[in-house]
Amino acid sequence: MARIKVENVTLHYPIIGAGDRSVKNRLLNFATGGKITRDSGTMVVTGLDRIDLELRDGDRLGLIGHNGAGKSTLLKVLAGIYIPTQGSVDIEGRVVSTLNITLGFEQEATGFENIFLRGRLLGLTTAEIEDKLEEIAEFTELGKYLDLPVRVYSSGMLMRLAFAIMTSLESEILLMDEVIGTGDARFIHKAEARLNEFMNKAKIMVIASHSDDVIREFCNTALLLKNGTPFAQGEIEEVLEIYQSADYQT
Repeated sequence: MARIKVENVTLHYPIIGAGDRSVKNRLLNFATGGKITRDSGTMVVTGLDRIDLELRDGDRLGLIGHNGAGKSTLLKVLAGIYIPTQGSVDIEGRVVSTLNITLGFEQEATGFENIFLRGRLLGLTTAEIEDKLEEIAEFTELGKYLDLPVRVYSSGMLMRLAFAIMTSLESEILLMDEVIGTGDARFIHKAEARLNEFMNKAKIMVIASHSDDVIREFCNTALLLKNGTPFAQGEIEEVLEIYQSADYQT
């Protein structure tokens, strides 16, 4: 059984040396919509503020909100990339994150070598990677390019390889920041079927998206964030309606 329990999670980013206007402008561009305060002269951005969340088998949570609302930040906390300033995160089950599916690729290594490198980074054993190797290679349709360094790949080819590796995994908890694209229009139809199968296998899924249609299609509950704070949570249509309301937009 998979489980996510988040209690009173708050995340602060202290910004050192943020006194000049150029730094402030970069900060505001980075954290649009975030709460910005000062503590003993240090500028502090509150990425998340008092998040409570509990998910179990079968839950498909959609994260909704403007840019800077805290969606990606919450995913990174669930993935263990960020450690909360306060509160606790308790996760049971194998987590697979698509926050950066090309992470861990070595530009001078071949496509086949990168399958092993990326697979090991994602927690697979060498034997598990070998079992999946033929299937991954066939799905990419990269052929002899898999024998070449990935530095010669186009962005679409690299995304195909990363996508094939990621979706070969078995996950109990799936974290997604928008639906994965492959960068290749001809490849999209084939990729959609694989992606749907990948998502359906997860016991729990948390996905951040700006698309109402994606939230409706893949999720059964939603959490609306504003300035890192929960604004509404519950049924999809109810939360989407609140998202469009004047109360949220102001």
